[in-house]
Amino acid sequence: MGLANEACLPCLEGAPTLTEQEISKLLEELPGWEVVDHHHLRKAWCFTDFRSALDWVNRAGAICESQGHHAEFGLGWGHAEALIYTHKVDGLTRSDAVLAARFEAMDAKNPYGAFVTDR
Repeated sequence: MGLANEACLPCLEGAPTLTEQEISKLLEELPGWEVVDHHHLRKAWCFTDFRSALDWVNRAGAICESQGHHAEFGLGWGHAEALIYTHKVDGLTRSDAVLAARFEAMDAKNPYGAFVTDR
């Protein structure tokens, strides 16, 4: 996965957001992710219990910290959700797709048996 090997780069306030064509191209590397209101990326996962969902969020949060780019997470018994967008531009940038791809790479090694849901 090419995007997962990139780093999240900081952007300047007022920088342009991605076009629909750019987003469509990037989504090819992000299975199960959806674009909501041309504003943020969203994906939900299901787990067998709360602990597994919490562990997944903690691992994803560590990626956010390492990249200096932070997702918003929802968490409950047996499920987790990530919303990603760039706050400085109030929309989507390439770094958002990179962060989502890093979550995908983490999922490929996931010992918790997460699966995608349409929650």
